[in-house]
Amino acid sequence: MKFNNIFATLAVAAVSVSAAPGETNAHRMARGLPPLPPVRRATPVGFARRSTPSGTPPSVCNSGSVQCCGSVEKSTDPLVQTLSGLLGIVLGSSDSVGVNCTPISGGTSCTQQTVCCENNNLSGLLVVGCTPININL
Repeated sequence: MKFNNIFATLAVAAVSVSAAPGETNAHRMARGLPPLPPVRRATPVGFARRSTPSGTPPSVCNSGSVQCCGSVEKSTDPLVQTLSGLLGIVLGSSDSVGVNCTPISGGTSCTQQTVCCENNNLSGLLVVGCTPININL
């Protein structure tokens, strides 16, 4: 019987304490006490997501010459295959080819596709190994 009374008293005390409204940081600071720590803490640094740099197109041409091309096509394009066949140029299956290109120098600007080309062939009619670049960065 005594056990039941003690258990009931402890149960009522626990319920009344947990049901009492919690003290806010505003009340604590009004009394001159420091604020309580946040209930939900930030993610620990060890578990935080790490960012990866985004892929950016090259803005300079380190491997060849900067060209202004009418278009950049894959080597599997019918026009490129016809021109390379007539000119005797052997292309790989994954080559990018600039068609009708002119070199860009000092003060000239390009209103078409600006590319960086590795292998210049035949005065700009076909230029092999071209990748588009943005020189207006």
